[in-house]
Amino acid sequence: MSEQDIEKRVYDCSSKLIMEKGFVSPVELLIRMEIITREASEEWRFRKIPYLERVTIGNLGKLNHILMALRKFAKEQNLKPSIMVYQSWGKGTKERLRFSKTGSQYMEDMYSTHYVRNNSKKLGD
Repeated sequence: MSEQDIEKRVYDCSSKLIMEKGFVSPVELLIRMEIITREASEEWRFRKIPYLERVTIGNLGKLNHILMALRKFAKEQNLKPSIMVYQSWGKGTKERLRFSKTGSQYMEDMYSTHYVRNNSKKLGD
């Protein structure tokens, strides 16, 4: 899949998520794009998988391009970025979940940033 194809897919899936939920998150986008399965994301949420990138389909370069295309889409659509804290589900102490193998703050922020529809503008305006 070319970079242009990836961007087209990101824009299409992100638009649908915004219309359905009023926001788009990288995790939901990756599920919608079939880069991760919902089941794998739930296993990660329950701490059965140490970091989300471990269960993605494709290489890290492709993932990075998806995240950058999402950021570009959000800027073009005037969506408000909001960093979310992802904590584990289930019994016991809630732990902060990790997205990337390296755990770099930049990548963790990229994965945990949700983009929320600005109520004063409609998608595409």
